[in-house]
Amino acid sequence: MTSSELWTRATAERYDAEETERSSAAVLGPTLAFLAELAGDGRALEFAIGTGRVGVPLRERGVPVVGIELSEHMAAVLRHKIDEEALPVVIGDMATTVVPGAFTLVYLVYNTITNLLTQDEQVECFRNAARHLEPGGRFVIELGVPPLRFLPPGQVAVPFDVSEQHLGFDTFDLVEQILVSHHFTHDPDDDGRYRRDSSRHRYAWPAELDLMARLAGLERERRVADWDGAPFTQDSAKHISVWRKPA
Repeated sequence: MTSSELWTRATAERYDAEETERSSAAVLGPTLAFLAELAGDGRALEFAIGTGRVGVPLRERGVPVVGIELSEHMAAVLRHKIDEEALPVVIGDMATTVVPGAFTLVYLVYNTITNLLTQDEQVECFRNAARHLEPGGRFVIELGVPPLRFLPPGQVAVPFDVSEQHLGFDTFDLVEQILVSHHFTHDPDDDGRYRRDSSRHRYAWPAELDLMARLAGLERERRVADWDGAPFTQDSAKHISVWRKPA
């Protein structure tokens, strides 16, 4: 049983409405171009495909996509967008679930590897990616860099969004490498009150992911700061990392 926390029906049904910015052409355009280039003429497998924010438009772009998703509620929202024949989805966890066939690309976006709350499970996620890849295929992860430099001495919380509609901050357990994301979201349908949600994540440094990849038999090919390919530096807030399965 995976340690990932299950998305509820209510969360799944409002997910797309709360992620409109990430579904915009400005954000998705570079993402899809990056992934489509790596997929080439082959198939792509998305771990934790969710509601299909990336997988559905990638399939519409001409890349055959298969998804793995733990939450049946998230998969049900995706199914309203595209049928099973066009984009198959297997219900299961991304660390152990196996789907038929081989892929030129396996990808995992938007910090989702952190949903696996133990290092062992994150290692197994890499091994599962390698298991599905053709020789020469790539595994891609989009992940934020832990913002621990912003922690003042004695503090454990870092804000990541302060806006009229949403207040968000992360708290850190530095021993267990666990962060909890806290969200206070303005709900105009509830007399303007704020809805509180939280989720747990295991953060990992880029170098730690490289070691996980080596354990899975993968080699790092490149690391950039965003989907447009900007250089990754010590000041980058996130990274897009690509590992290759040797031919």
